[in-house]
Amino acid sequence: MKPRMNYYQAAPETLKALVGSTRSIGKGSWVFLAILLLLLAGTLIVSYLGWTSAAGTDVPAAGYIALALGVIFSLVVGCGLMALVFYSSRQGYDEPARLVKDDDASPDPQP
Repeated sequence: MKPRMNYYQAAPETLKALVGSTRSIGKGSWVFLAILLLLLAGTLIVSYLGWTSAAGTDVPAAGYIALALGVIFSLVVGCGLMALVFYSSRQGYDEPARLVKDDDASPDPQP
């Protein structure tokens, strides 16, 4: 039986291999990161403005019921799709395709 590795006492080379190689990111990655941060800031600003502009607005009971049903439906769909992902992975449906030659396949019996 192979002994388990203690990651706290591992050699620096092993830790570097576990973490991955450290490399600097290029200009394109910085631009992409800046755009994502700008989009996040814009989303936060629009969310804040939408939240504060709705002060004093009453929501009827039908609105809360629709909200609850929408949340429950979204959770059911999400859980169902995740269950299908796990099922297909466990059953081998996610395996890469293989080429089956004619001589490898069992022929259908001809009458």
